[in-house]
Amino acid sequence: MQRITPISESEATGHTSELYGAVKSKLGLVPNMVKTMAASTPVLEGYLSFSTLVAGTLDARERELISLAVAEVNGCEYCASAHSALAKMVGLKEDVILAARQGLGTTPRQRAVVELATAIARDRGRVPAEQIEAAKAELTEAQIAEVVANVALNFYTNLFNNVAETEVDFPKVEPVQCAC
Repeated sequence: MQRITPISESEATGHTSELYGAVKSKLGLVPNMVKTMAASTPVLEGYLSFSTLVAGTLDARERELISLAVAEVNGCEYCASAHSALAKMVGLKEDVILAARQGLGTTPRQRAVVELATAIARDRGRVPAEQIEAAKAELTEAQIAEVVANVALNFYTNLFNNVAETEVDFPKVEPVQCAC
């Protein structure tokens, strides 16, 4: 059972209602995580602002790969399920989604993104120099910085959902064995 009560769309007022509208126009729905974060409008606004700001030059598929890998490292059922669905929405195939959840990539660039994100999450940023050098074969330094920011964003949502025990409103996925 959820430990933080979500704010339904009909209960949302003022700025929270506006934020819901923006989310709904982008996703077609207001996910339970958003409704639960709305217990504090600044928490919700902070999440939405940060997620917009860190989009950077990594494309939506790469950001979803990061989200999938980090959700598995942190054992976040909500985020693993949500990002599995969102990854399909941005065109990722099931084998690529599963690989990312296992801490793996299916192309050299995906490997660089997923393995770096997994190492950052697993080792709390204490990534060996060799890992950074390997990532530089596929990513610019700006993109490496964006991977770090996206890992941080996903830590925020993973921690939030694990604390709140947010009810999963996406097709549930089972945990996988991570190669991390």
